[in-house]
Amino acid sequence: MSVLLDVQDLTVRFALPKPSFFAERPYLEAVRQVSFRLEAGRALGIVGESGSGKTTTAMAAIRLVEAAGGKVLFDGEDLLTLPAEEMRLRRRDVQLIFQDPYSSLNPRARVADIVREPMDLMGIGTKEERQARVVELFRLVGLRPDQLNLFPHKFSGGQRQRISIARALTTNPRLLVCDEPVSALDVAIQAQILNLLAKLKTELGLSYLFISHDLGVVRHVCDDVAVMYLGKIVEQAPKVALFEAPQHPYTQALLSAAPSLARRKSKGYVRPLKIAGDPPSPINPPKGCAFAERCPLAQEVCRAVPPVLEHRGAGAVACHFPQ
Repeated sequence: MSVLLDVQDLTVRFALPKPSFFAERPYLEAVRQVSFRLEAGRALGIVGESGSGKTTTAMAAIRLVEAAGGKVLFDGEDLLTLPAEEMRLRRRDVQLIFQDPYSSLNPRARVADIVREPMDLMGIGTKEERQARVVELFRLVGLRPDQLNLFPHKFSGGQRQRISIARALTTNPRLLVCDEPVSALDVAIQAQILNLLAKLKTELGLSYLFISHDLGVVRHVCDDVAVMYLGKIVEQAPKVALFEAPQHPYTQALLSAAPSLARRKSKGYVRPLKIAGDPPSPINPPKGCAFAERCPLAQEVCRAVPPVLEHRGAGAVACHFPQ
C-alpha cells in the first residue's frame, strides 16, 4: 500500500509566561519529535493518558495547531510549508470529526445547512448537487431525509455525531482525523458509531487517524496502534501484535487498566506491571526515559539515556528492557 501520511520528527511547544523580566521564557514540550506513517486505507490509533500529546500531535499534523518543527507529508507534499490558500484547498482531502457532538454543531442552523457548509465554503458543485449530496450522506450515516430541516437540539448525542460524520464526508476526503469521537456517548451508542466508522472505512476507502484513550475502542476500529507518553511514541505496532504481546511496560499498564479489555486473555500476553505516581512535567522532561520513575523495571541507564524507538518483532518500541 502507498503511504498517505508521513509524519517526521513533529515537534510542538507552547510558550509559557516568564517567571521574571530577565529570565528566559520557558516552553512546554507537548510533542517531542514524533514520527509515524499511515498507509492509504488503514486506520492508525494514537493512545495514551490525558496530557500525553496525542490530540496535539493529530491537530499539528493537519495544521490546526502550529508545529515548531518537523515535516508532515501528505501524498509527498509537506503540509507544514504550504501557503494558506493551498492548505485551504488541501482540506478537501483532510477532515476532522470532533469529540463533543453537543458543542460542535451550530445550534442556530438546520442540520442540512450544517452538513452542506463545507461544500459552500469550498465552492463544490452546484446548489442542486450540494443538496443531493446532503441527502445521500444522510442515508449513508443512518439518518432520514425528513430530518434535514430540524435543528441539532432535536437529535440525540449519537445522531448528532452521525451528522458530524456526514459533514466531514461532504468533500470526499481521503483522511479523517477522529478526535475521541465516541468518548461523550453512552456505551451502546458508542458501538453503533464505531460500526458506522468501520463500515465507511471499507466502503469509501477512507484512512483514519484515530485519537482515543480507550484501547477497547481502538481495537475495534484501527489496524495499527501508536502509544504515546509525555509527547513521544513509546511503542507502535499492528493491532494484533500490540494487543497480543505488548513490549513496553507502559503499554502493558494501559491494557490492564482498560475496562473493556479486562476479561480478555490474549495468547502470549505478558502479565502487566503495576505502576504508580504521575507523569513528569513536560516543561522540564527528564534526561533519560520519561517513564523511568514509574517503571518497576527501570535501571540506571533508563534515567541517564533516552531510549530510541527501534524496530523489534512486528512493531517498534522505545525501551531499554522491552518485555
